[in-house]
Amino acid sequence: MSRHGAPIPMTARKGGPLQGAAHVPGDKSISHRALILGALSVGETRITGLLEGQDVLDTARAMRAFGAEVTDHGGGEWSVHGVGVGGFTEPDQVIDCGNSGTGVRLIMGAMATSPVVATFTGDASLTARPMGRVTEPLALFGAQAVGRAGGRLPMTIVGAADPVPVRYAVPVPSAQVKSAVLLAGLNAPGETVVIEAEATRDHTERMLAGFGAELSVQDTEDGRVITLTGQPELTPQAIAVPRDPSSAAFPVCAALLVEGSDVLVPNIGLNPTRAGLFYTLQEMGADLTFENSREEGGEPVADLRARFSPNMTGVAVPPERAASMIDEYPVLSVVAAFAKGKTEMRGVRELRVKECDRIDAMAQGLRAAGVIVEDGADWWIVHGRGPGDVPGGVTVQSRLDHRIAMAFLVMGLATQRPMRVDDCGPIGTSFPIFEGLMTGLGAGLTRSN
Repeated sequence: MSRHGAPIPMTARKGGPLQGAAHVPGDKSISHRALILGALSVGETRITGLLEGQDVLDTARAMRAFGAEVTDHGGGEWSVHGVGVGGFTEPDQVIDCGNSGTGVRLIMGAMATSPVVATFTGDASLTARPMGRVTEPLALFGAQAVGRAGGRLPMTIVGAADPVPVRYAVPVPSAQVKSAVLLAGLNAPGETVVIEAEATRDHTERMLAGFGAELSVQDTEDGRVITLTGQPELTPQAIAVPRDPSSAAFPVCAALLVEGSDVLVPNIGLNPTRAGLFYTLQEMGADLTFENSREEGGEPVADLRARFSPNMTGVAVPPERAASMIDEYPVLSVVAAFAKGKTEMRGVRELRVKECDRIDAMAQGLRAAGVIVEDGADWWIVHGRGPGDVPGGVTVQSRLDHRIAMAFLVMGLATQRPMRVDDCGPIGTSFPIFEGLMTGLGAGLTRSN
């Protein structure tokens, strides 16, 4: 069941080509961080292009609960009057982060070194996800966490009254963990150091520097070393949020699979730590081009043009690329089903602990639709059937996961028989205009009973 009410089943079926411009929403990762760092600044931060999906709205509500003044001016324009580093007040109510693992983990980090207590909860998907990967490093600062068995929500965090700086090597590639530690380090004296063996998305580092934090990044033999000097006064910013590459993945991949399609997706953020899917698609032989490359707000941006690509072949995705495309593996596996040969995806253990076990969810759905899939603890292989040769004709479960729902809807646009997804309500957490955008391009999506 969707968090927001009764399930919303949808059916996707083959139709005519997809044509036109797909104006996808603002980047979710950057939207979360803009609200949080705006709340930790002194003065007014102005944000344009904010993603107004439920995940980000839940973060905005949380910042209000911690004392920041957050205002929606309409049309994606927001302002945040911050309380400064260490200025959070204690919330009166439980903080409900809905479906957002990013939101809850970053907010926990932001409050963990202030002398306040907060209790966090979420929907059925989020309360099943482990929080220990964040609460363990936050404990090094002096914060305490009490939650359900297995380190799950609901969970109460007691912020450190006298925080100490931390040096922390992230055990598995995770931008959420890295960011939580850096945000906690803002209110700790001295230098907090985070070491990544593999680089993950660096929006937090870029934005911290933009807000005036003293931060350095070095590539060493031990990995990527990020050093943050604590207790700065952050300066409010004007932030233009680029369009979300993770959302762009769905109209782009749909265009590659639907005969005769030609779709332009403007203003997509192409941060190197986020663009792995697009490079992988090009290696598979996709007709995907970058146009009008430029830089906006410190982030590389371009317009993406995707055209029907019937001659794609499977590839072995380099494991070291996983961090730059971790959220895009579900829809990549759909593209792989229509390619020739096998596509290998390794080093993706993180997919097992997302909104659901995404490897299992996609493997089960692909198999039901007639595709051979092998999978293990941190890998999976999709054996492509080639263009036009995937049977489909089944109902699959979204498992309360927005990306699983959208991936299978994209699949149904190219299968021989329609694909039905049991609940597409979770799509609203990250891509609330998905249905209208895709049908506007000509996609055969309908709500079904």
